[in-house]
Order: sequence, then structure tokens, then C-alpha cells
Amino acid sequence: MKNRPCIMVVDDQQEMLDMLTRIFKLEGYDVAVASDGRAALALLDKRSPALVVLDIIMPELDGFQVLNLIRQRSNIPIIMLTARSEVTSVHRALALGADDYVRKPFSAREVVARVKAKLRHVTSTVPYQGG
Repeated sequence: MKNRPCIMVVDDQQEMLDMLTRIFKLEGYDVAVASDGRAALALLDKRSPALVVLDIIMPELDGFQVLNLIRQRSNIPIIMLTARSEVTSVHRALALGADDYVRKPFSAREVVARVKAKLRHVTSTVPYQGG
């Protein structure tokens, strides 16, 4: 069986998790989902995703906090996917180490294209190293 890259999707809205899971599976990716920041951090060690799609607005640990914690341990590509559109949110996410920022509502084709572009820029398959 072909080894498919794993995309981890982190969002507190089940409908969003379901939709993105369907989209990425149709594109041939393995998908891991987490509905909050703590679960996402735990899942990183278990699944070693090739890329993370991360919402900002979540209870307890928000996406900025999760992004910061991931960046302390890994350079895995991270795409922020959020309803927040203010320039300050975009600037903060990119300053903390996000690789891209997609606003909701979004086009499935756009998200897939951005994921493929980010994975293409990873010179070798460098999964999450744990920490």
C-alpha cells in the first residue's frame, strides 16, 4: 500500500472537520483530526503529520497558542484556516510561524492547492519529530 501523507486538521467545529476530512481523503491524503488544541498536540506525537491545518478560534488553547507550541518543537508546515480576517490576525499568525493563512469561507480547491504547494516545498518528507 502506498504511504500517503497525513494532514492533521484542527478545528472545534465538527462540520468543518468532517468537510475537510472528505476533501483531503478524496485527494489521497490520510487525515487525522483534533477538535481542540490539547488533542492536536497529543496527536502530533502519534501521527507525525506532513502538514497541519489549524483553526484560530478554539476554546482553552487557541490556534495562536497551538501554533506557538508546535513551532517550539517542529518546522512542520502549518496553514491557518480561520474566520478571522483582520490584518492583525494574519500578521500575528505569520509572525508566530504559520506558513499560510486561509480565510473562511474558502474554496475547497484553494485549500487543496495550498496544501499541495506547501508539501511540494518540503524538500524531503520531514514528519513531525515529537518532542
